[in-house]
Amino acid sequence: MLQIFGYIAATLSIIMVIPYIRDILLHKTKPERASWFIWTVLGSIAFFSQLAKGATHSLWLTAGQTLGVLTVFLLSIKYGEGNLSKRDWKSLALALVGLILWALTHDAIYALVITIFVDCIGVFLTVLKSYQDPGSETVSTWAMSGTSGIFGALAVGSFNPVLLLYPTYIFLANYAVVITIILGKIKLNKK
Repeated sequence: MLQIFGYIAATLSIIMVIPYIRDILLHKTKPERASWFIWTVLGSIAFFSQLAKGATHSLWLTAGQTLGVLTVFLLSIKYGEGNLSKRDWKSLALALVGLILWALTHDAIYALVITIFVDCIGVFLTVLKSYQDPGSETVSTWAMSGTSGIFGALAVGSFNPVLLLYPTYIFLANYAVVITIILGKIKLNKK
């Protein structure tokens, strides 16, 4: 059963980008290149740190997330906007610190925690943007990604805080964006 949860998490985290890609190609959504690049790097770090900590079926979530984010990043090269800002370089530097701590301590939890922290910065900016302009994001993408976190957590199969950290974060972060988009739409409808 754990393997099935892992496959569901991976499937959701891959197909979540389909509506996003559709909206990119319809010129409704313009992905910010640097954010999607950073999320690709962070997803890769999360994958390898979870692998080092013994994740098995729950790894499908991280692999699917990273593949989906990479796909959007590659599309953003042609259809996106923006470049690497100071904030983006600082985020990448912080992720590098996590990798160095991992190399020095041989404990992947440092890389994973720093990866989640850096990712939170991007999510916070997306939450702000989504509230101000809820039509600029594809709500179904964020909902599928959040749901993939639920199945990723179920795929862990036991109470292992280290292995549950990333899927739980994926659930919370993505549903924060969903809720913000809904609240932004409610705010616009009241005007």
